[in-house]
Amino acid sequence: MQDADLFMELAGIAGVFVGFGALIAVRGGGVSDAFEVAWMRGVVSVGLVAVLAALAPVVISRYGLTAHDVWALSSSLFLVGFIGIFAVNNLSTEARVADQGIPRRVLILRFAIWVPAVIVLFLSPIAIVLGVAPVREEALYFTLVALALLGSALALLMLVFTGRRPTTG
Repeated sequence: MQDADLFMELAGIAGVFVGFGALIAVRGGGVSDAFEVAWMRGVVSVGLVAVLAALAPVVISRYGLTAHDVWALSSSLFLVGFIGIFAVNNLSTEARVADQGIPRRVLILRFAIWVPAVIVLFLSPIAIVLGVAPVREEALYFTLVALALLGSALALLMLVFTGRRPTTG
């Protein structure tokens, strides 16, 4: 696998987001509101998906599989992990109330960025598994890892720029 080092670097970068997210969660102090809980879960869980996605082809390629098999298996693992994380995060109680009090323009901007990214995150692994673009499988997979990393970074930015909000109770 020619880009193993690149994937390892991406895994390291994603690991930093996971670490910062976990550190903020542990050291935040006090009761967290639903927004903080939901977005912190996003930082950590999507960051972990990015780490695992970056490491999967490096590990799988060690078993002597064809390039397509490496990308197809890695894509399948990514899709299962992403769907699981997506469902767990978006079906939680905190996620249902996390957007309350966020300005409408921020919600619209987030939606405009997130929807195309999610479409790519769902369709690219399917295209790789089906062998739709065999010459572009590595590029499509790299895009998945980069988008997962971007998702974790954007969740962290959302937390940072929103700041602590008063808890209700």
